[in-house]
Amino acid sequence: MLLSPNDAAQKAPPILDLRYSSRTIASSPQLVRAGENPVYKVVRTSRLYEQIVQQIEESVLKGTLKPGDQLPAERELAQRLGVSRTAVREAVKTLREKGLVEAYSGRGTFITDGTTQAARQSFDLMVKVGQQEGSPHLAELRLILEPGIAALAAARVQEPEIVAMREAVAVMDGAQRDPAAYIEADLDFHLALAEAAANPLILSLIDSIVGLLREQRIRIFNVEGGPQRGQIHHKRILEAVERHDPDMARSAMRAHLEQVREDSKAPVGIPSSRGKHSHGSSKVTS
Repeated sequence: MLLSPNDAAQKAPPILDLRYSSRTIASSPQLVRAGENPVYKVVRTSRLYEQIVQQIEESVLKGTLKPGDQLPAERELAQRLGVSRTAVREAVKTLREKGLVEAYSGRGTFITDGTTQAARQSFDLMVKVGQQEGSPHLAELRLILEPGIAALAAARVQEPEIVAMREAVAVMDGAQRDPAAYIEADLDFHLALAEAAANPLILSLIDSIVGLLREQRIRIFNVEGGPQRGQIHHKRILEAVERHDPDMARSAMRAHLEQVREDSKAPVGIPSSRGKHSHGSSKVTS
């Protein structure tokens, strides 16, 4: 039976306003009815961060988000939007480059007036993974950076980062045939590791190359056995961090990235030479 426009409007689910204003920082943000002007809606698209950016831009243009308003914390915003933390971080990075938000350590992320923030250059503009030389350069960069990050994380990690890493590993275990879910969880795993290193410059650097990392992981996911090898290494890295063993974490991350480099060279659907002969040994992907 077809509903009239009036009946359909009456049966439509209410829209929730998930605004987190600087005027309400003192109290925990609550879900409230918003009438006709939603700020956030659940995101259902393959390019999640772009849709988050669009929602926030529209809210700024409509005046439902104003300069000085604070966005919800990263984890909370990810839960409200139904996306990964990595997607939220990418969206915030893009908004910062556009001059629409500014992030302050220990305070949060705030809407700006859009005129005083200069656009920040991203590695994405300098290196393209799709170019012939891009992927080897990214693999080399990761081999230089990430073993040291893992060692720092093992020495400095706190319980929230360990929980985040465990959650990401659990998601990847259940997403062996779901590239979108696996790749987002993979990015979240490495993000939690960077957060555990407790160095804001490291976190900013990882943020700046997250787009490149996603492209690399998309390719590796489609290499035969890539996700399975990746999980072996992820679990070894997690174990080292849980033990607070920097040397073990450094070694586990290096083995992981060596396999990433091999898998990056393999034709899609074909196991890499190292992965092909490893039989679940320390040679494993992204």
